[in-house]
Amino acid sequence: MRNTLRNTLRNTVLLAGMLACIGTIFALEKPFRQYPGVEYPRFEVPPNWDERTEFVFARMMFGGGWNDGYRGRFDGDWRLGMTLWTQDYPRADRHFSEAVRRLTRIHVRKVEQPVNLDENEEFDLPWLYAVQVGEWGITAKQGQELREYLLRGGFFVADDFHGDTERKVFEDSMKLVFPERRIVEIPDDDPVLHLVYEIDRRIQIPGEAHLREGCKNCATGGRGSHWRAIYDDKGRIMIAISYNSDLGDAWEYADDPHYPEREASVAMRIGVNYIVYSMTH
Repeated sequence: MRNTLRNTLRNTVLLAGMLACIGTIFALEKPFRQYPGVEYPRFEVPPNWDERTEFVFARMMFGGGWNDGYRGRFDGDWRLGMTLWTQDYPRADRHFSEAVRRLTRIHVRKVEQPVNLDENEEFDLPWLYAVQVGEWGITAKQGQELREYLLRGGFFVADDFHGDTERKVFEDSMKLVFPERRIVEIPDDDPVLHLVYEIDRRIQIPGEAHLREGCKNCATGGRGSHWRAIYDDKGRIMIAISYNSDLGDAWEYADDPHYPEREASVAMRIGVNYIVYSMTH
C-alpha cells in the first residue's frame, strides 16, 4: 500500500512537471504572423491554422546579400517581408507541412512560423529552413545565434543555391557559424537517408523556372546534385545542405501537373527524413 501510494505521488509529480514544461513551451511560442511574399503578396490562411501541434515548419528571415534579385521591387525592411527570404513562401511551407501530416504521424501545424534570429525565436523550435542561401546576407550576430541554436540540438536546412559563386557565398557565411567545421557530402549509410524513406538516388531537383535545363547556373558549377552537411562532434547532422537543388520549389509546385512527380516525391521524402531526424537525433 505504501509503495503504491509512493508510486502514485511520484507519477503525479512527473505528470505535473511534464504539463508545466508543455505549458512553458506554448507560452514561449511566438504568435503566428504572415508576411507578403515576393511571389504571393496575399495567401489565404487555412482553417484551424492556430491548432496546437508538436511540430511547426520554421522559415528563417534574413536580409539580402550580394545579389538580392528583389531590389527595386521592394527596398524596405527585410523584416516586413517581400524580400529574398520569402521565395516560395508560404505556399511551399504549407504544401510540405500538409504532406508531413499525411505521410507521418507527426502532428504538424498547417501554417509556418517565420523566425528572426535577431529576436532569439529559433530556440523554441527543432527545425529551421532557409532558401537561396547563396544570395543571402546574414550578419555575424545572426551567425553566432545560429551556432548556439545548432549546438543546443537544433537542425538547419540550407536550400536553393547553385553554381560556384553562390556556393562560395554560402561557404563564407558558414564561417560566421562554424569556422572550425567542414562541409562534407552525406555518406550513403547516414541514418538521415534511411529513417522513414530509403533515399538511394540523389537526383538533382531543379527549380520550376529551370526545368528545361535541369539546373541553374549550369555552365558555372550548377550541374550535379550534392547533398551535404555539417556535423557535430558526435556525428549528428546540424546543417543539411541542398546544393544545386531546390527543395522549396519542388514543395511549392508539388500539386502542379507540369512539375515532374519524381523530383517532387524525392523532395518530400528527404524533407520528411530531415524532420524525423531533427526530432530524434
